[in-house]
This record gives sequence, structure tokens and C-alpha cells, in this order.
Amino acid sequence: MSSTQGIKTVLHPVSDLAKAKEVYTALLGIEPQADAPYYVGYDVEGQHIGLVPGRTTAGPVAYWHVADIEAKLAEVTAAGATVNEAARDVGGGRLVATFTDPDGNVLGLLQDS
Repeated sequence: MSSTQGIKTVLHPVSDLAKAKEVYTALLGIEPQADAPYYVGYDVEGQHIGLVPGRTTAGPVAYWHVADIEAKLAEVTAAGATVNEAARDVGGGRLVATFTDPDGNVLGLLQDS
């Protein structure tokens, strides 16, 4: 049995949240379920698509959902990954972290409590 629940969340760094919101609302055909100055999020067909202003990653980050974020971070770093952002609470008990694989790809982990 896999220790991940798959990729269910993809966060897109954006420079202009209002402009990006217009584009993603048109693309997805729905209004966002979360709409704040620091985050806009859409739930579409079992996927969560988020817009995050001011992020420093070069492109979208796919977040693997896991039951134990600290254990999974330990596993991937033991296998050669480098932690980018340590696990942090982003509200509602949700923890997120990012790491870089040996080729420089940024991947995310997400744990809901």
C-alpha cells in the first residue's frame, strides 16, 4: 500500500492574483471556493487548484497528500531530496512542505489533520 494519497493539490505562483483569478475562473468554469488576498482556490473534479501570490517557485507545484508529513519528508531526504520549505501550518490544521528532487524539480507534501 502506498504511503501517499496521490497528487490532489496543485498550487500556481502568480504575480497578479486578480488577473490570474479571472483566467482560472474562465478556464475552470466555476467561481473559486476560497477567495482571499493571500490565496484563491478552486475544487474541481477531486483536484484542488490554488493561486498563491508572491511564491518564489518557477512554476506550479504538485502536492502529494500524505498521512504523516514529517515521516515522508524524512524518507525523501534520506533518499536524496533537499527540503525547500519545512512543514508549516497554513490554516485549519493543514500542513504543507516542499522539497527539491536531485534534478531540481520542486515537489510538495500536504497533510490534513
